Amino acid sequence: MPERDFARWRACADAALSRALPDADRPPHRLHAAMRHAVLLGGKRMRPMLVYASGELLGATPASLDAPAAAVELIHAYSLVHDDLPCMDDDALRRGQPTVHVAFDEATAVLAGDALQARAYELLADAPVSDTTRVALLRVLAGAAGAAGMCGGQALDLDATGSGHAMSVQALKRLHALKTGALIRAAVRMGALCGDADPARLDALDRFADAMGLAFQVRDDILDIESDSATLGKTAGKDQAQAKATFPALIGMVASRCLLSDLAATMDAALSEFGERASALAALGRLAIERDR
Repeated sequence: MPERDFARWRACADAALSRALPDADRPPHRLHAAMRHAVLLGGKRMRPMLVYASGELLGATPASLDAPAAAVELIHAYSLVHDDLPCMDDDALRRGQPTVHVAFDEATAVLAGDALQARAYELLADAPVSDTTRVALLRVLAGAAGAAGMCGGQALDLDATGSGHAMSVQALKRLHALKTGALIRAAVRMGALCGDADPARLDALDRFADAMGLAFQVRDDILDIESDSATLGKTAGKDQAQAKATFPALIGMVASRCLLSDLAATMDAALSEFGERASALAALGRLAIERDR
């Protein structure tokens, strides 16, 4: 059952993250406490689970997957710390807890995000895989996090927010392919690289991950309208308040739900060649579409 895999993978990810982070009783205490606050106080662990799911699908050893699973979550956590800052989205709530700059201060939040990013690459540099695979993992994660990935998407988002200029649906898809999709694609690809990943399999998994990344963001846009802060664990209604470009704003709620259905079909088609062996990945794809937070 995929649910059993999810529970096992979450436990593996949480253990790997706890090991990777410095203890709060070590100096500099405030920085270390902020790093642990950013990472260990909840989260869906979707990206680590994608690493484990794609890795196990392609025969990777469990020991080889902990480092990339923890690394991708550290990059995700750092991005959230910086995204919540007053100079970005200025949010006070994340995962049902005060954001790092609220719980500590802005300077500590910036440093915590920087340190989490650096720690992610340290983990990959020490991963128990071949030198060739280690370099490939570093390249994939760095590419997903940089200007051609997550940071580039965030820059496009900042440029578009409150600008008053209408964004096309295609431009919005590109924005989120970078901001959200790049790290999801990296998670799937890193797991595959730790296993028996030939070009054809990587291409199929990339198509799955691209569709899942966009679906994840479309669902996020819908939840921002339909859900509440207590359920989401973050401030609901922020997109509309900040005049962000979202799929419901551009194409409406009905068309957004239709887009989700199309993306679900794309994910299923991409995984079809793997058959039942990809059931866990398929279930994660459905979770991205059906989640309530």
